[in-house]
This record gives sequence, C-alpha cells and structure tokens, in this order.
Amino acid sequence: MSLFVDAVGFGIASGAVIALGAVGFTVQFGISNVLNITYGALMTLAAYLGLVLVGWHLSVWLALVVVAVVIGGISVAFNRALVSPLVQRGASPFGLIVVTVAAGIVLQYVVTAIAGPQAQTYGEQGNSSIGVLGMTFSVAQVTIIAITVVVMLALHLLLTRTQLGRAMRATASNRTLARSCGIATDRVSDLAWLLSGMLCGAAGVALAITVVSFDFTLGATFLIPMIAAAVLGGVGQPYGAMLGGLVVGLVTQITGALWDPSYQDVVALGVLIVMLLVRPRGLFGAAWSARRLLA
Repeated sequence: MSLFVDAVGFGIASGAVIALGAVGFTVQFGISNVLNITYGALMTLAAYLGLVLVGWHLSVWLALVVVAVVIGGISVAFNRALVSPLVQRGASPFGLIVVTVAAGIVLQYVVTAIAGPQAQTYGEQGNSSIGVLGMTFSVAQVTIIAITVVVMLALHLLLTRTQLGRAMRATASNRTLARSCGIATDRVSDLAWLLSGMLCGAAGVALAITVVSFDFTLGATFLIPMIAAAVLGGVGQPYGAMLGGLVVGLVTQITGALWDPSYQDVVALGVLIVMLLVRPRGLFGAAWSARRLLA
C-alpha cells in the first residue's frame, strides 16, 4: 500500500510537468493547426539554458522564468521564419509535420554538439520533504506543482475573462470567420506561439529538475507522454490537456512502481492508442469546445 501511495505522489508531480508541456502544445495547435514536433527539442534547449543560468549562480526558479521568456521568443521566431511562410505557400499538414520533425532533429544535435552527450544535473534543490495524506514530496516537487496550478489558473482567466482570450477561442474555432469579424488573427497566432513557447520552456526546466539527471534526449522522450496527454484531453483543448497530464502522470508512475519503470512510455502510448480508438476527439471534444465558445 505504501508503494502505491508513493507512486500516486510521484504521479501528481509528474502530471504537473506533463500538464505544463501538454497545455502549451495544445494551445499552439488549437490556434495554428500545426503539429509542432520541434516542441520536444525546444524543451531540451530550455533544460540546457536553465543549466547555464544556474551555473551563473542564478536561482533555479528565476532561471525557469527567464528560460520560459527566451523559449517563448524563439517559438514566435520559429513560426514567423519557417512555419508561417510554409502555411502561406499552401504546404500540406503532413509536409509541415516533416519540417518540424527535421527542425527538431537539427536543434537537438546542435545542442548536443555544444553541450556534449554526457548527462547533466541541476543538483539537489533542497533536501527537505513535505508529507501530504501519506504522500511524500520534495520541496522542488511542491514548488513545481504550485507553479503549474498558478499557470493553469492564469490561463483559465485569460481564456474566459479577457477579450484576448475570446479572440483566441474564436480564432481556434474558425480563423476565417474571426478575421472577417475584425480579429487580428496573425497577432493572436503570435500570442499562441509565445504562450506555447513559454510553457515549453517552463516545462523543460521543471522536467530537468524532476528527473535529476538528463541528456539531449530529454525533450524527445517527454514528447510521448505529453502528446498522449494532449490527445487524451482532446488536441486543441487546454482544459483537456490539464486533465490529460494528470491522468498520464498517475498512470505511468503507478505502472512503473507496480510493474516495471521501463514500460512507462509503453503505457503512455497505450493510453494514446486506446483513446484514439474509443474517443478520437478526446475527453473534451468538438462539442464541448463549441459549448465553451458559445458561453
């Protein structure tokens, strides 16, 4: 029983990181309709940039914020320089996926060439622990969970309580109609890529802290459970990605504890396949999205 409770605790902490990344991924996809596989490589870059800042004696949490802003800017530049011109020239969705995969591979090995293939670490981020309902969390895990909750709340308020959020939802629902109603869809798209990049950067640093030791494969490995979380909730649905991240985190960690840790990615892919077979639109599908837009 103790092993199961500990696994639930790790699952919640892991789910918080997955939710950060999955929400960023799904917000960008919902606005641009581009499956950006480069996202994983950007997470790897974020982890290494955070390591550099920590090496300059910057607080790891301040480094997380700085890296989030930097990766957000890189994400917007990537869209403006590569993705958007291809979309304007009529590139097919499959062609865009191939481009983002290629860009991600190039970026991953540029990072490897500069930083080296050896494992890196941020070191221990506090030795104390906190007990909650029989579960034990490190201070770093509690901080990451708190950051995730605050970010998710801020995103909820942005989408539901601001004019900008309504413009984002309208653009995601029907870009052409939104443009004809006077919404600056290009600016909304830039904002989506910025927000996506910032969440990607924050998730990259948070993941590097959580796994303790990491290398150049960090983002590519994390991409599997993150996409599974996005599909579980419904690709393009931020609220679904939040729930999907928690579910995937819990399922993979409990499986790792009770079965074999090496099968965690297999379980994540299994969740992805089952959801596509049973409910292809995810838990929060198109009908739910339409109700939210009308509300």
